[in-house]
Amino acid sequence: MIVKQVQSEELLTVPEVKEILNEIMEERTERGEELGYELRKAINHADMFAKISAEKSRELVGKLLELEKMKPEIAIHIADIMPQSRDELRALYAKERFTLTEEELDTMLNLVLESME
Repeated sequence: MIVKQVQSEELLTVPEVKEILNEIMEERTERGEELGYELRKAINHADMFAKISAEKSRELVGKLLELEKMKPEIAIHIADIMPQSRDELRALYAKERFTLTEEELDTMLNLVLESME
């Protein structure tokens, strides 16, 4: 029995995943290989839900991580979803044991709006 191990782990945003999947697709089409069903579905999903470029999404995550009460997982979710209202942001923080002030929510929304431009 062959046991596989996780060599490394990194949190990625959907736009970053889209970029990686597109590189894989290009490599395989150059070699004349057929894309598998799962890969085609993953590429389709990433294309559909990536709202900004990979560079802008990573920049947004960096700016969000500078804020207080921000976890890397939540910053990634914000960059993926690109919430447009306070209620959408509150939904991302629903499991946390603290609440955000209106100023903190507005700061996050402003960062999201800046990255969409």
